[in-house]
Amino acid sequence: MSTPLHDLSIAEAGRKLRDGSVTSVALTQHALARAEAFDPKIHAFITITRDRALQDADAADRDFARGVDRGPMQGIPHALKDIYDTAGIRTTCHSKLRETNVPSQDSVVAAKFAAQGAVLIGKLSTHEFALGGPSFDLPWPPARNPWNQDHITGGSSSGSGAAVSSGIVRVAMGSDTGGSIRGPAAYCGTIGIKPSFGLVSRRGVFPLSHSLDHCGPLAWTIEDAAIALGVIAGHDPLDPSSAAAPQVDYRAGLGRGVDGLRIAVPRHFFMNDPDLSPETLAAIDAALGKLEAMGARVEEVRLPDYELFAAAGRLIMFTEAYAIHEQDFRTRPMDFGKLTYMRMGLGAFVSGADLTQAHRLRRELTSLVNAKLRDYDVIITASALSTAPRFDATGPRNPASSPIQSMSFNVTGNPAMSMPIGKAKNGLPMSIQIVGKPFDEAMVFRIGAALESQVRHYEQRPALQVVQS
Repeated sequence: MSTPLHDLSIAEAGRKLRDGSVTSVALTQHALARAEAFDPKIHAFITITRDRALQDADAADRDFARGVDRGPMQGIPHALKDIYDTAGIRTTCHSKLRETNVPSQDSVVAAKFAAQGAVLIGKLSTHEFALGGPSFDLPWPPARNPWNQDHITGGSSSGSGAAVSSGIVRVAMGSDTGGSIRGPAAYCGTIGIKPSFGLVSRRGVFPLSHSLDHCGPLAWTIEDAAIALGVIAGHDPLDPSSAAAPQVDYRAGLGRGVDGLRIAVPRHFFMNDPDLSPETLAAIDAALGKLEAMGARVEEVRLPDYELFAAAGRLIMFTEAYAIHEQDFRTRPMDFGKLTYMRMGLGAFVSGADLTQAHRLRRELTSLVNAKLRDYDVIITASALSTAPRFDATGPRNPASSPIQSMSFNVTGNPAMSMPIGKAKNGLPMSIQIVGKPFDEAMVFRIGAALESQVRHYEQRPALQVVQS
């Protein structure tokens, strides 16, 4: 039986595109058909760029016919979180304040995908300005979890998680300031990689927190994520936060296994958290057991308590977010969604002394994490402490992000990846988080791929019903 087009990996689709057994137009029409069938219920997209997508696909096919090969994303459908500028296509940040904003230039990430001949399917739902949500007082509804639409998608890259999980695209770009790539990946059962700080240019991406923002992909498999990261990584001299890191083949270590590698596990991060479910703990322990069985050395370690990382990160995030939006807070306060306004407004009350202490603590925490990584290849810890909450169980006093332990590695800037490790009894995905040395995404992918070969999460998609027109 032939593989459905949406289940072809990027590498598999690439081979078929190059041998002529499939066309980019066929892949694109299939992606658009899935969006038409399923998106009215999951609300992954704010804007579907149908005409642009078909033009991109036709151009990719003509390049293949002429023997022009622009790279691994040529002819592959993808989508962008709607904080990434796209020339001539609205970029709304899921907010009334920018609902008619049409940029004149592409963000660097959008331009890199376009330069490879990738096919842009559309712009994806987020939380307003990548911060407050899920909310129902915005111009567009929040994205819903494809595994169960009564449940949230987790974090502001919500549409990205839903679009990948539902099989509309294999890869979608997100952003991560406190966990907004890894949270949707955890809740939607996808791969989500927050790269090292500075590895991917943020130029043309609307900021939430200048010192904590990271751009990265959500994808259906680790190889797909590695391919996408290889396309978008690289130094940008016009982005002040961009790092001049060496070019790396992130797929080079896939399949090498974990024999002899050392893995640190700070169990105290998650063991005493009241949000930790017994099923999640059992799944984490089972995953670690699989890595041990493959030859890895798994050792428990101590780091500073997770709450210290979270406190420093949230104080910095809210303060920097308020600084970015201060003018609109003064002149258009009622145009923000309620939850965004409540959360972002906290930054107005942070003193210079408080912010200084938070940055000082941040430096100390970063040094301690990287000192530990001198003795280990990666750190493995929880990603989400339980499965995705229901919409009716979240709200301003019960934030949806609370069961996700991700802020620590925004504070330190280390690469961190969430990946699925099974389903709970309620049918929703469970996850684990793999954290590497700065700019050692290749090792994160290598260990993740070894575990992926055992859990094989990619073999099951959510059971979605077609929306009848």
